[in-house]
Amino acid sequence: QVQLVESGGGLVQPGGSLRLSCAASGSIFSINAMGWYRQAPGKQRELVATITSGGSTNYADSLKGRFTISRDNAKNTVYLQMNKLKPEDTAVYYCNAETGEWDIATMTLRDYWGQGTQVTVSS
Repeated sequence: QVQLVESGGGLVQPGGSLRLSCAASGSIFSINAMGWYRQAPGKQRELVATITSGGSTNYADSLKGRFTISRDNAKNTVYLQMNKLKPEDTAVYYCNAETGEWDIATMTLRDYWGQGTQVTVSS
């Protein structure tokens, strides 16, 4: 089992910044990619950003220029630097890790999710 522990969420004023962290621990063989997703009240979960072990990144188009994802492979930790935050960024942010483990039950690479951390942008 892999556990993902998120931290860094909280309350911030519009225009402010937050840095989220997510550390993976447990029985880890290989993590191919890690990422951040978010879910606002009444809305579907959406992609924020992902990063591979090689450093390739992918962002939601609307967030490019404000959010930056980074990764420390040695620590199995992913970060999300969020700048110029807006009230519409308010959501629960979830960390995700795609591992190199093959899940025979689902015939996919096994992925894991954190419990989520609340980010609230309000004046």
